[in-house]
This record gives sequence, structure tokens and C-alpha cells, in this order.
Amino acid sequence: MDSNPSAKALPVPLKIVIAGGFGVGKTTAVGSISEIKPLTTEAAITTAAEGIDGMEEIPAKTATTVALDFGCITIDETLKLYLFGTPGQDRFGFMWRDLSHGALGAMVIVDARRIDDCYPAVDYFEKLDLPFVVAVNMFDGRLAHTIDDLRWALAISDQTPLIMFDARERVSVRDALISLLQHALKRAASLPTP
Repeated sequence: MDSNPSAKALPVPLKIVIAGGFGVGKTTAVGSISEIKPLTTEAAITTAAEGIDGMEEIPAKTATTVALDFGCITIDETLKLYLFGTPGQDRFGFMWRDLSHGALGAMVIVDARRIDDCYPAVDYFEKLDLPFVVAVNMFDGRLAHTIDDLRWALAISDQTPLIMFDARERVSVRDALISLLQHALKRAASLPTP
């Protein structure tokens, strides 16, 4: 223990998982907010993925995450978030358990034009009982459905925050992460003490 009274305490590290379907904006969100150059494991999409990854719905996409994305952001002098983005394809689902181990919470990113792609992530975090928010990425700056319709379609409880954000905008990603932190803290405060 440092006896120097002027020594600053290091911020508390918190692990956050960024999940969702293929091509919803996970890599973009991590890259938009990270204070370091993000680590990405993107690989070129090949013809081997045709018919498997749902590429027909996003034909302009030329690369995909094959392991994880990693970035970090210091919230203030007390908190530092370590962001772990999952791959979106079902065939990489086996990695989610390891990426989620020790996480404070998760942000499930949704493309409202392709709602079906996010069901596995929502189901996964519900079963894991990990606090999560659903963040609808505002592609083209507009929402294809109302928030009430999205909540109904996703079958998420009223206690699960459903927010809109733009994965390309740093401030928007920050606000989504703060919503997740607030949700996780509120949920932790409601748990019985041992």
C-alpha cells in the first residue's frame, strides 16, 4: 500500500460486453468510443460465408469480426470500462461465455430493420441473468418501428432499458454505456445483501 497521500488511486476496471447480430454496429461502436486504438479481429468476408451469415441483407459489408473487438474508455477518475465486442454470427456463439465471464453488464445492439438477428443475444443475457440494455442503432438516422413495437417484438421486460443510439457517434455511444452502468447499479442495489 502506498503511503504517499498525493498518489492517485487507479480507476476501477469494469468489463462490458457489446453484443448483437451480424453487421449491427458492434465494431463501429467500440471504435467510436475507445480512447485507445481498438483491437479488432476483422477478416474479409469470403464466399464460404454465403448462405450462413445472412450477408444478403447487408451486401456492402466486406469484413466481419471473427473473434472479438476490444477497446476501453475512462469514464472518470474512478471508473474505466473495458469493452469486449462479440462476433455476431451464430457460428461464433461459443465464444460468448468466455467474453461475458466477469462482465458487469452488456449492451445488445439491434438493427431495427433486422430484429430477428438480435434474439440470440437477448436470450443469452436473460438466461445468464447479466444486466443488459438494448440499444437500437439508428441506421440512416431514423427508426423503422416505434419503441413500444420494438419492446413487444423483442419480448423484453419493462425493466430492461431500450434506448436509441448511433454507433458512429462517440457521445451517443457514451450515453448508451452510461445507461447500462445506471441499469447495472440500480439492479445491484435492489439485490438482497448477504
